[in-house]
Amino acid sequence: MRIVIFGPPGAGKGTQSQRLSTLMKAPHISTGDVLREEVSKGTPLGEAARTYMGRGELVPDELLNAIVSSRLAEPDSKNGMILDGYPRTIAQAEALDLMLEEAGKSLDAVIVIDVSDDDVVRRLSGRRVCSKCGAPYHLEFNPPKVEGICDVCGAPLYQREDDTEEAVLNRIAVYKRKTLPLLNYYERRSILRRINGEGSVDEVFSEILAALGINNQIPDQLKM
Repeated sequence: MRIVIFGPPGAGKGTQSQRLSTLMKAPHISTGDVLREEVSKGTPLGEAARTYMGRGELVPDELLNAIVSSRLAEPDSKNGMILDGYPRTIAQAEALDLMLEEAGKSLDAVIVIDVSDDDVVRRLSGRRVCSKCGAPYHLEFNPPKVEGICDVCGAPLYQREDDTEEAVLNRIAVYKRKTLPLLNYYERRSILRRINGEGSVDEVFSEILAALGINNQIPDQLKM
């Protein structure tokens, strides 16, 4: 199956994409990861992307499309993939359609993990990171044993700038503004599937499987 996953910041797209990848034995393709890999390999596409990333600019559609096209041409994508972080514009969505069409394929489903604004703020603004070893915490879901101190190395914890409530609300606004046209684009093609993302990780995964027409009994090795 060929699937695109959408959702606001903190919706759990990466977690659910990785679980689908394991179950389907298909690659989870995160454009952020692909970009970093191309840059680290020093490929021509990676070097071109590095120029924009180094200036703090968005990678142009044409370049990102080329990078995704190259990734989709790899053998492990032959029978399916889960795309996370792409497409982000109508132009990218149209480019993806063309890539798949040229290979005699098409998208099977677009999954949207819906989470309320309040829940996104709660999930992200509660995150903390160790200033020394990078261990992750959450004030509600995974608090440190001693407030503000890392359990692993004893260093102070800090909040990333993009996890402050103000920053999170701005990220939500950007997501809505940029994603709505794409959701309409896919809804017109009757491949959009909306999922309630406010349950447990397993509950959300079970809903995704049901929406894809897959047996929604989660294998024991994937349960959390």
